[in-house]
Amino acid sequence: MSYDLYIGDQTFSSWSLRGWLMFEAFNIPFRTHLAGLYSGTLKEDLAELAPARFVPVMKTPDGIPVGDTLAMAETLAERHPDAGLWPEAPAARALARWLVAEMHSGFGALRSDCPMQLLGVVEGFEPSEAVLADLTRIEELWSIARAKSGRDNSPWLFGDYSLADVFYAPVAARIAGFGLPVGTDAQAYVAAHLADPAFRRWRAMGLLKSYDPVPYIDGLPLSTWPGPAPLAAVACDGPSLNDTCPYSGDLVTDFLKLDGQVWGFCNPGCRDKTVNDPEAWPAFMDMVATHNG
Repeated sequence: MSYDLYIGDQTFSSWSLRGWLMFEAFNIPFRTHLAGLYSGTLKEDLAELAPARFVPVMKTPDGIPVGDTLAMAETLAERHPDAGLWPEAPAARALARWLVAEMHSGFGALRSDCPMQLLGVVEGFEPSEAVLADLTRIEELWSIARAKSGRDNSPWLFGDYSLADVFYAPVAARIAGFGLPVGTDAQAYVAAHLADPAFRRWRAMGLLKSYDPVPYIDGLPLSTWPGPAPLAAVACDGPSLNDTCPYSGDLVTDFLKLDGQVWGFCNPGCRDKTVNDPEAWPAFMDMVATHNG
């Protein structure tokens, strides 16, 4: 059975990113519902999920609404003990919970001055002393987690990807999106998030919507997003090499061109999210690889 997850705008809702990654990264079945975080329909969209007032909020397969990402995380860990949401070792698990709790309640200057946005790097931003102090503490926490995990061959805080990484994904996005100064190890951790296929899928879906002006950045210009450069795909006319959509299995109606080959999808949304970052979508890349042998 599947959960229902209600989220806000993918480009800006950092809390929604946390909630979505809890499901996507750990292969927990869910259906996504976009609530009107900025359109004025949020109260109406969440009316059946009382006492929810904010996104994300989930509804369990047996109909129980759970809001707030900490409560969601613990509920999912309780219901899916074999999914690996927390580190297995007790000491690492305790430290991971500490890091998550501190992130959930702290770093007010970073949150206030550097709202998450996934469009590009804000040019000309000068971090305050309070933001720099938050970054120093974040780097300290990341360094301690990596040292105690003893897993130098992994980019993640405790070796295997865990809820600690879920909660710090929006922090990594803020560091990237405002070009904030951090050390080499922290830069590598940020880069791991930006390259993570699940993170890339989230961003690709957010790019389906455009903004003019861009919220939160006070008119400052944006330069290119620092994550992996997407493959050069463009929307085009058919026919395509495939007859059915790689995601739904339905007949194709909309098309993109990649490396001179035309591929089809069942609707413009499936096509456009793939255009935004083809490598973020395993089903599409597997189809291409299978065809090209």
